[in-house]
Amino acid sequence: MTTQGAQGSIGIVGVVGLGTMGAGIAEAIAKSGFQVIAIESNGVALAAAETRISESIDRAFAREKISEAQRAGILEALQFSVDLSELARADLVIEAVPERIELKRELFAQLDEITRPGAILATNTSSLSVTDISVATSRPSRVVGLHFFNPAPVQAFVEIVRTVVSDAEVISSVMEFAKSLGKEPVVVGDRAGFIANALLFGYLNHAASMYEQQYASREDIDAAMKLGCGLPMGPLALLDLIGLDTAYEILDTMYKEGRDRLHAPTPILKHLVSAGLRGRKSGRGFYTYAAPGSSSIVSDLGSQGASPEHSGSVRTIDSVGVVGSGTMASGIVEVFARAGLPVAVHARTTEKVEALTQRVASSLDRAVAKGRLDEIERGQILARICGSTEILDLGSCDLVVEAVIEDVDAKTTLFRELDQALKPGAILATTTSSLPVIELAAATSRPGDVVGLHFFNPAAVMNLVEVVHTVATDPEVTRTALAVVERIGKQAVQCGDRAGFIVNALLFPYLNDAARMAEANYATPDDIDLAMKRGCGYPMGPFELMDVVGLDVTLAIQQTLYREFREPGFAPAPGLEHLVTAGFLGRKSGRGFRTHG
Repeated sequence: MTTQGAQGSIGIVGVVGLGTMGAGIAEAIAKSGFQVIAIESNGVALAAAETRISESIDRAFAREKISEAQRAGILEALQFSVDLSELARADLVIEAVPERIELKRELFAQLDEITRPGAILATNTSSLSVTDISVATSRPSRVVGLHFFNPAPVQAFVEIVRTVVSDAEVISSVMEFAKSLGKEPVVVGDRAGFIANALLFGYLNHAASMYEQQYASREDIDAAMKLGCGLPMGPLALLDLIGLDTAYEILDTMYKEGRDRLHAPTPILKHLVSAGLRGRKSGRGFYTYAAPGSSSIVSDLGSQGASPEHSGSVRTIDSVGVVGSGTMASGIVEVFARAGLPVAVHARTTEKVEALTQRVASSLDRAVAKGRLDEIERGQILARICGSTEILDLGSCDLVVEAVIEDVDAKTTLFRELDQALKPGAILATTTSSLPVIELAAATSRPGDVVGLHFFNPAAVMNLVEVVHTVATDPEVTRTALAVVERIGKQAVQCGDRAGFIVNALLFPYLNDAARMAEANYATPDDIDLAMKRGCGYPMGPFELMDVVGLDVTLAIQQTLYREFREPGFAPAPGLEHLVTAGFLGRKSGRGFRTHG
């Protein structure tokens, strides 16, 4: 196969460096019908690469993703060698050697001598300067970045990196080549991390720092981001998969170029790497694995459950109250009633109580229509719900969950009222997503009985609940909250009382970074969303997500994080503030980062 570019065709492609990434690139290119010259530095590494690629192709055949004829054609298209001079025939050479600038510059100088003058030289670097690599050659205008994502045969996205001297026709040729591989390419400038890694590794670094500070367990951090955000992997497990040494090098490179403190590698990464704990490939990183290279996690001293908060007495919860009348309140009511608990609903007016009950009934009707409930169960669930406009009617409840407007004054006033209305020993919980739980607790005479229960919307569907303990929360109350979450069929993650808790503290700075990236005109919202969905497997791009969440909500949470942590990198993106000021709040207003019909 050949692709026709503006300056000629690409038919023969060289790949230098056949580790996991290089082998995947070579396989992906051969699958698309190109002739591939695959180069390694020595015979042992070359044999290992041949085996790796052959086994991958065999798995694709066994899963009936390719035919026998296609399998044979792919193997025939691959030529393996340890001789760089074989690349004299190549139209395009892609480098995939270890992420060290001196090594890459030395290789590119050699390739410059070996390949014909019209050949294109590409680096698969994920963070190093393509410009710095290109000047090691006599043809910097024909050097580009071609950043594939792992696993290269599967991930349908590549970043094409242009430098200030890149030939436009070369970029065009590489774009056509990437499309011929079935990839979705975006063209970006030469900046450390490009799109995906610049956003991804800031988030990963933040998660590692959160773990290092013992704010939450590694299991809870990972579970929170998978269940709360729908991510394919938790951040610490992903760091182990990438390799902690690789992650450290990428972050260090980005920090040295941009001097953004959020990219300064958190110390635990360096310490683990120095100890030889590099993640899956070494058998141990944040987690311990059954063997080097294994994906099977085994129990170790750091496994969740060692904390005394996980054992001890709990309080009996036989009845629950929910205060509020909005979407979140109705979802929480449904969840508790489905779990068999009597639920007393409190709202300001009878109309609000009736509206909430109707929302629950409509949700149950949909479940019946889908065969997930029968009519008898529906009736039993609704029978467990009673409503009232009198707060004293909550007096006999063992647990009361507040789900009113996200305003500290409103919540504080409510907690004072609940403190007077509830019996001794009753637990007060708030669903706040960002406000300090301790401020609400301090408004009562029972701060030890106050805990955060942060449900995610829609509460009836989302399986995650963040259980937030303050400095004053009684350990028995925390254990009771954890037990209640388990009883209602949700997964609890435990953390301290800090702005954003786990999920929002990790999610919203990433969203803010994306807004800053677009504001700097480095990439468009469309390209950034594509990069994070296709390159990192996120269910939604950051701009899609902000428009869904609401730009006013996004801004408010980011402002809360900035006020609490005083981190300059957390300062809300000015463009985000301007959109909110203009009333462009996302889908709910018809316009945000995009216009919605």
